[in-house]
Amino acid sequence: MKHTIFAFASTIAILAGTTAYAERNIVVGHALSEASHYGIGAQAFIDTLTELSGGEFTGSQAPAGQLGGERDMIEGLQIGSMDVVITSTGPLGNFVPEVFALDLPFLFRDYDHARNVLDGDIGQELLGKINENQLVGMAWSENGFRHVTNSQRPVRTPADLEGLKLRTMENKVHMEAFSGMGAAPTPMAFPELFTALQQGVVDGQENPVTVITASKFWEVQGHVSLTGHVYSPAVVLGSPILLDGLTDEQRGWFMEAAKASAKATRAEVNRLEETGVALLIENGMEVITDIDKAPFAELAQPSYAIYTDQYGPELVERIQAVE
Repeated sequence: MKHTIFAFASTIAILAGTTAYAERNIVVGHALSEASHYGIGAQAFIDTLTELSGGEFTGSQAPAGQLGGERDMIEGLQIGSMDVVITSTGPLGNFVPEVFALDLPFLFRDYDHARNVLDGDIGQELLGKINENQLVGMAWSENGFRHVTNSQRPVRTPADLEGLKLRTMENKVHMEAFSGMGAAPTPMAFPELFTALQQGVVDGQENPVTVITASKFWEVQGHVSLTGHVYSPAVVLGSPILLDGLTDEQRGWFMEAAKASAKATRAEVNRLEETGVALLIENGMEVITDIDKAPFAELAQPSYAIYTDQYGPELVERIQAVE
């Protein structure tokens, strides 16, 4: 009888453990709203992971910087307090310096060029570098080409940037580029940005149309200049503490979910590139499109030295050579 009770209790314990494991919730953190391109990508990750795993893994979002800024969340991945993060590459360079190359101004010609680089050998090599730094690079996602907004005046030439306090990411390449173009770069975590714009701590910021619309910056900014000065990738990152504890099959589910996330995010970027400018105008922003980018590019050129002096020009030249 004792053996029967013990066996029954053991069976219940095993089933309880299995149920707990089957309901394992994976949190996907990011800096934007659930309605944003990041939110759409995060939901695609969750839906794909749940489907492939047959419910062994489920998921939920921690949007809008609920768990900290992007740098904070990346650090969380390294120590295992975060599961999955969708982040811009801006702060990632502080952990994986080679990634700074992707943030060089006026490096990418257009979306096809950028996506071909990230989906090809160069992108895979950089994911490998990420994996050497207590992170797991699962897939390249996207923000889009970055543009300048501000509350003071239209920006058509570098002279119009003179003296503007412009929030940038915590990224030395971006900061050097904007210093060269005449602005006063002010690094700041994204969750702090809207309030800083509202209170006049900074005059402006720079982000893709996707982020400008998702954040409703028209409430605190009057002018948008389509400078397209930097292509901003995003990346789906995982915690090695989580992923190293999975079977090969389970890890495969996560990698497929990351690919689905990137695909959904890029599709939303495409949509917003077509409709976003009209939305900005509809909400009262002045959109400046007639911009000669050459003077901006010339003044931003010294920022390349930050990267090439330390790592050499080879990667930059390879990126520029991709068709």
